Amino acid sequence: MTRLHEFTIILYALSVLLYFFDFTHNNQRANKIAFWLLLFVWTLQSTFLIVYIFKMERFPILNIMEGLYFYSWILVTLSLVINKLLKVDFIVFFTNVLGFIIMAIHTFAPASDTSMVNADQVVSELLFIHITAAILAYGLFSLSFIFSLLYCIQFNLLKQKKWGKKLRRIADLARLEYISYVLNIFGVPMLLIGLILGVQWAMIQNPTFPWYDPKIVSSFIVLFIYSCYLYLRMTNRLRGRNIAILNIASFLVVLINFFLVGNFSTFHY
Repeated sequence: MTRLHEFTIILYALSVLLYFFDFTHNNQRANKIAFWLLLFVWTLQSTFLIVYIFKMERFPILNIMEGLYFYSWILVTLSLVINKLLKVDFIVFFTNVLGFIIMAIHTFAPASDTSMVNADQVVSELLFIHITAAILAYGLFSLSFIFSLLYCIQFNLLKQKKWGKKLRRIADLARLEYISYVLNIFGVPMLLIGLILGVQWAMIQNPTFPWYDPKIVSSFIVLFIYSCYLYLRMTNRLRGRNIAILNIASFLVVLINFFLVGNFSTFHY
């Protein structure tokens, strides 16, 4: 059952990522795939709920963890209804971000009636998923940085009218900017997922962990900076070379966060 819950979390994360892509890029194909993934998540959640009712011979709302699971199921159910009847896609996206957070808290919080070995294993897997999601986000940001760097190189070559093989081998400016933008579209929610799971891990390990820890603060700063990038790009407030320079500067913050800030963390060694 634990493995199935973890599989459900992965599907839920993929659905949130695709809804975010649709939210930022108005992509109906991504919306449809996200909907079917969410429907599968709802099916699994409903199955778990029914099995639990028959096993415990009662409705699972008598403690906080049971309540969280039922709350998550309600959010998924409502988002499916909204998506199908009202067609308010952005409401669906934000609802599922909240639903994913609730589902993650329920899945990775060690239950009181499980053995210590199982609890330790779940916490270890939570840490593994947190690190994997964060590194995947950093990988997407890195590729986005490279495309922005190529954009600046190509821009300077065109400005200086240096027509040559180097110019022809680099993609056109619009394509470079678009790919860089799309990579960040997937990187931001991936980092958000990693931070949600990381906070959950920290709260399990130490309920009084310091929220002001430098690594936590700097990670949320990175998320804020890239969210600003997406906002400025989506609203056309910044385009072209300016948005490329902002993306390059944002990646420098990622490098500082990854290589430097961790040294000052009280538990992020």
